[in-house]
This record gives sequence, structure tokens and C-alpha cells, in this order.
Amino acid sequence: MQSKSRIHDTSSFELDEFDRIPDSILLIILNKLADVRSLGRCTVVSKRFNSLVPLVNDVFVKIDRVVSIDGDDDDDLDSSSQKPRNLFSHLLKLMFFTLLKPFHNLHRSNNANKPLLPQLSHHSAEQVLKNFNHIHNFRIELPAGDVGTEDGVLLKWKAEFGSTLQNCVILGGTQIDRKPVSDQEPPEDNGSMPESFYTNGGLKLRVVWTISSLIAASTRHYLLRPIIKDHPTLKSLVLTDADGQGTLSMAGEQLREFREKPLAASASSSRTQVPASNMKLRYAPYLELPEGMGMQGATLVAIKPSECSGGSRKEAEAFISGAFDGPFKAAVKALAKRRTYLLEMNGF
Repeated sequence: MQSKSRIHDTSSFELDEFDRIPDSILLIILNKLADVRSLGRCTVVSKRFNSLVPLVNDVFVKIDRVVSIDGDDDDDLDSSSQKPRNLFSHLLKLMFFTLLKPFHNLHRSNNANKPLLPQLSHHSAEQVLKNFNHIHNFRIELPAGDVGTEDGVLLKWKAEFGSTLQNCVILGGTQIDRKPVSDQEPPEDNGSMPESFYTNGGLKLRVVWTISSLIAASTRHYLLRPIIKDHPTLKSLVLTDADGQGTLSMAGEQLREFREKPLAASASSSRTQVPASNMKLRYAPYLELPEGMGMQGATLVAIKPSECSGGSRKEAEAFISGAFDGPFKAAVKALAKRRTYLLEMNGF
């Protein structure tokens, strides 16, 4: 009787309840996981996980640092700021090293002993992503913002692209304070742009912010070409940074347009050409924000290509109002009520 009992206990122990979970449920879990490093680790858990990981719909890549091709990152970092000096030229390198390492042990389904990526040094980021056959939503986070600013300056931007720029909104301020608003002495504000704004370099600074943000956005857009081309299942793509400075987004219709229309590259560098655009600038010398914050020199710039026929006015307004979160959303709402100054910009 004792022997039979032991046999019964052993058989119960050997039964793996996890095997009863359907593949569809496991894929939901893996999609929630999303992070490419974690997915790479999952491929070595079991043959079942190894076969399911390439089927996930949501993939997230967080790039922590700039790494040179030879693996030495000292030459690619500015020793004074510890931020990438030339982030754009290293973006593909970043993705290369971030993506490849977790998938070193990913194996082909027809040969369990043969690594899918046997030689890491001979494969690009695009080749790694090809192992995901059904990506719908892809998000990349860079280690830092692309536009350098002085201490105390806030600069945030968000841009939508199809085959070219469709919408862009930029929020900037010359100083952000977290002191109680009652402690501040706001500059005089009669609702109009002060004369000093033109004479003390304030307008020039905003133009620099605008052009720099557009260059950053168009460079990110250009570098995404191979990923979009190789993944026709993509429905959304977001490229942001850990500083929360800039966000590039593309949805389903925009991705289709990107594939169908020729991409106009800038003659001067590896980025998409920014088309001639209309700009609406709004300014406030001082803006009170929630959470005990105040912004001096608050500026909102909304940019739309001159010949852009897609999208309604309401859609453009919704894009602007929903571009940022928290106190910065409140800043956009407050600035949207200010007097509007119209500017025109040539393509570059």
C-alpha cells in the first residue's frame, strides 16, 4: 500500500500544470512583457517559449547607452556630460547591441542546436527584428534627448510622420521653478509679445529650438526606414527618449503611406527632408502650472506642412492638446488661449 501511494505521489509531482495553459494565453503574457531583453531570456526557458517569442505583437526596446562597434563605449560618450555626442549616427549601433545579446540563444525551429544568430558581430538590428514575424506595436526608447539645452531650460516636442512630417508641437520655457507660485514675481503681461522678446534674443532662441527639434524628429524618422519596410504588420511605432524630451509617432495609415510614397531625404544629411511649413507661435512671459511649478518664457509652437491636406483642424487641435502629460498638458492648454503669431518656414 505504501508503494502504491509513493507511485501516485510521484506521478502527481511529474505533472506540469503549466503545460495546460494554452499558447494564446502565454502570448498575451509575453505581449505584456514586451521588453526585448526579457523576451530574449524567455527563449531559453523551453522549446515552447522559444517558438512563441517570435509571435509576439508588442515589442519594446530600451537603449541604455551608446556602444561602439568594437564594444568600447568610451569614445562615444562626452566625458563632461556623459551623454552621446552624436546620437543619431550611433542609433543603429545602439539597437544592434541592445537587440542582439538577448537573442544569442534563440534557435531555429528546424534545428534546436543551431543558434538563430550564431555570430553577433555579423548581424544588424533589422535582422534581429526579422525574427519577430507579427509585430503590431513597436516602441523604442533612446538613452537621452537629441537637442542640447542650457540648464534650467525645458524643451519638449512631439511629431507625427507619414512619408514626411504631418504634425509637430514644441513646448519650451527659459526657466522652470518648483517654488510656490506665491514666491514668484511674474513679469508684466498684457497679452502681447513684449518688445524685449525681439531684442534680447528670445525669438531667435525659439527658432533654434524649433529647427533643432525638427532635425531631431526627421533624423529619427529616416533611421526607421528598414524596420518599417521589413515589418508590414506594424500598426504603431513610437520612438522616444529617457529624458522625455521628444517623441516621434506613426500609426497605421501613416505607416502605409510611408511604404507607398517615396521618401524625400535631405541633401545635407541622413534625415527626412522637412517640408515648407506654417507655424503658430504662442508666448507667455510667465505661466503658472499645477504642482507648484512656474514656467518663464513659456512658448508653444505648432507646425503643419504648408501643402498638407490630410487631417482636419479638430484632429490637429487634438494632437496638440494631447501631446504632453501632467503639468505640461496644462501649459499647452493655457498657451492655446494666448494670442497667436503666424510664421512661415522654408523646407530644409
